[in-house]
Amino acid sequence: MNRQYSKMVWWLIGISALVKLIASSLLELGNDEVYYWTYALQPDWNHFDHPPMVGWLIRVTTFNLHWVSEVSLRLGAVLCAALSTRIIFKLGKLLAGARLGWYAALLYTCCVYTGFISGLFILPDSPQMLFWTAALYLMAHLFIKNADQKTSVWILLGLMIGLAALCKVHALFLWAGFGLFLLITNSRWLLNWRFYIGVLVTAICIIPIVYWNIENDFITYRFHSERVTHTSLQWDMLGREIGGEFAYQNPVVFILTGIALFALLTRRIRFGTKKVKTWLLCMSIPMILLFWTVALFNPTLPHWSGPGYIPLFFVAALFLEQRSRQVFPVALTVAFTLVLVTLISGIGMIRLAPVNFGSHEKQNYGEYCPTLDMSGWKTFSADFSALVQKDIAAGNMKANSPIITDKWFPGGHLEFYTSRASGLRLLGVGQLQDLHKFAWLNKVRTPLLQGDDAYVIVPSNLPFDPAAAYGKYFTKIEAPVVINQMRSGGIVRYFYVYRMKQCKIVPPAVM
Repeated sequence: MNRQYSKMVWWLIGISALVKLIASSLLELGNDEVYYWTYALQPDWNHFDHPPMVGWLIRVTTFNLHWVSEVSLRLGAVLCAALSTRIIFKLGKLLAGARLGWYAALLYTCCVYTGFISGLFILPDSPQMLFWTAALYLMAHLFIKNADQKTSVWILLGLMIGLAALCKVHALFLWAGFGLFLLITNSRWLLNWRFYIGVLVTAICIIPIVYWNIENDFITYRFHSERVTHTSLQWDMLGREIGGEFAYQNPVVFILTGIALFALLTRRIRFGTKKVKTWLLCMSIPMILLFWTVALFNPTLPHWSGPGYIPLFFVAALFLEQRSRQVFPVALTVAFTLVLVTLISGIGMIRLAPVNFGSHEKQNYGEYCPTLDMSGWKTFSADFSALVQKDIAAGNMKANSPIITDKWFPGGHLEFYTSRASGLRLLGVGQLQDLHKFAWLNKVRTPLLQGDDAYVIVPSNLPFDPAAAYGKYFTKIEAPVVINQMRSGGIVRYFYVYRMKQCKIVPPAVM
């Protein structure tokens, strides 16, 4: 029977990977994805926002930038999700048997965060899930197999947590959660020198992050600390955080997990040993509560707490195992149906909807429409490239005039789609907290010089006034050329292309 479940997991992985690759080929890259492309363009030990792992992963899946497409960028996310799903199955099998592992793998796959947000779109979370789940498996191996005397396991655990931290630093919670578990159940392990060898390995892994921040005046942490600005309780933000988690986990999975957690705490369902229950709770509840507390005071994003729900999948799997004899329980069938309907509907709206779902005011047409992040950039970039060639041929603009952007969005799209299509370099001119990585890309690119012309591209869903921002630096800014984004015969967005003539004062790259 174990072999049957193992075979089914491989089928689950193969089918879900195929679906994601098809989806990848149908959707242009989103705001965050094109931004992380810049991490691959200019690899570093750390970046303004995050550690470097996602950029390294993109380098690998694009064959060192020789195969660049939506599919090649997202391939790393799909592969990491596939490997993570297999680890989840192995972990569930270790905790309570192959059937529980199968249910946990199903939950992991139909969860919106683990299955699609990090499992389809290329984000720092994508590689982190591989190392996070591997770390969980090694922890379980340590206390279930009583392997505390195996130095190699501790070293491997430290490495997995260190690599997860090279994706996003909050992976260090893994040591905090495991330390809490050991303090409660087996405090003598905290005196085991091998434990500290594992911690040392993690510390070695994060040396690049520390080194980069020392070299850059700890800009990453100053930036993130400046986002923590509220001191009064904000109940609405907490409500948005919980509502976001409800959606990101998949409503069915969220409700099922809540019911299963209640059943576990009231002893209606039980694992074979109390240690498993304690470990799962230590690796999940503190992290979720931490972000709920943060959300009481400051805006948060629901995927921040996403890894904290992974241990609870095993609680939900235990509930299903003890209440259902079906290979595909009804609840999970509903969960998968909901995800597939949402995915298909989303792709349909992004590619075919003749209207935008945001503002219809002329000054910010399309603002707040989520479908515009992943559509229209390829076509616009081709149209813009044709306009550039006409401008150069007519002597209307100098050859190699740069494109200027003031923010990382739409800077990411302009970098990945427009700059690559037109051959024009992209320069960031604005505030550091708006430019992010583009302030570092500026250092390796030919700067704007006196006498140069430049383009500014303003999508109508991201309104911006070039005259107010750059007017004093150029002799003339012409009225914009308007390029329409069409979908199924309807205009869903305008792209305004401004020609800025004769730079008279070179603006500071970072204002």
